[in-house]
Amino acid sequence: MLNDHMLNDKNGLILGVANEFSLAAFIANAAHANGASLAFNYLPDASSGGAKAEKRVRRVTDPLNSQFVMPCDLTSDQSTDAFFTALQRQWSRLDFLVHSVAWAPLEDILCRTIDASRNGFREAMDISVYSFLASARRAAELMPDGGSIMTLSYYGGEKVVAGYNLMGLCKAALESAVRYAANELGPRGIRVNAISAGPVKTLSASAVGATGTSGGIDDMLELHRIVAPLRRNITGGDVGNIACWLASDLAGSITGEVIHADCGYNIMGSPPAAITTRPSS
Repeated sequence: MLNDHMLNDKNGLILGVANEFSLAAFIANAAHANGASLAFNYLPDASSGGAKAEKRVRRVTDPLNSQFVMPCDLTSDQSTDAFFTALQRQWSRLDFLVHSVAWAPLEDILCRTIDASRNGFREAMDISVYSFLASARRAAELMPDGGSIMTLSYYGGEKVVAGYNLMGLCKAALESAVRYAANELGPRGIRVNAISAGPVKTLSASAVGATGTSGGIDDMLELHRIVAPLRRNITGGDVGNIACWLASDLAGSITGEVIHADCGYNIMGSPPAAITTRPSS
């Protein structure tokens, strides 16, 4: 928690809470602690397999006293329009948007990137990238005095990360979308950024990590801890704090950026000396 007043009187929409262990949930908790009023979506029944999605989301939102939790399928223009229309009735102003939505068919992640199916590619890009553009466009309409829009990315969009595969292409496209949206919305006082978070043991990270290393996400976390200059992994709280800063007036001059929250892992061109130095014989 940065301070108790950073987001006082600010209204924020957080899209993509999967469960209480997702990065979106950590951001929600931090934003609430810093004074924000929050709104959320969950997948409608037809898209989520019943009421389970709403139940998972409400485990996060109920303790935060959120007054706006509604279904929204971001792959549907009709559902997205209805959601933002209802949000506008609730709030006359939106100050920040957090987009934490990404998905690809598991079979299209498990295979080689060049073997990904056309339908899998299309679906992954629609959910992971176009949903950002669609929600940013509608959120901007509720930001007459400016605001902050952010999304979540990962280093696999910049460099090859074993097992990340098709999602790496999606994150690369997402980061490009951030830059173009920042340019287009900047004259209206709306800032657009991405947080490139290091690995955290979330449900989605565990699924992707398991495809890349023999030990899955645990091996990935150990590698990051050893290589990162700070010699530790990030926490969900770290991501929450950065999101609060980006949503606040303190980051009023920051836009179009991909901010790495990875304890410095991304700057390393080789392993640290402690790994590469061999003991003398």
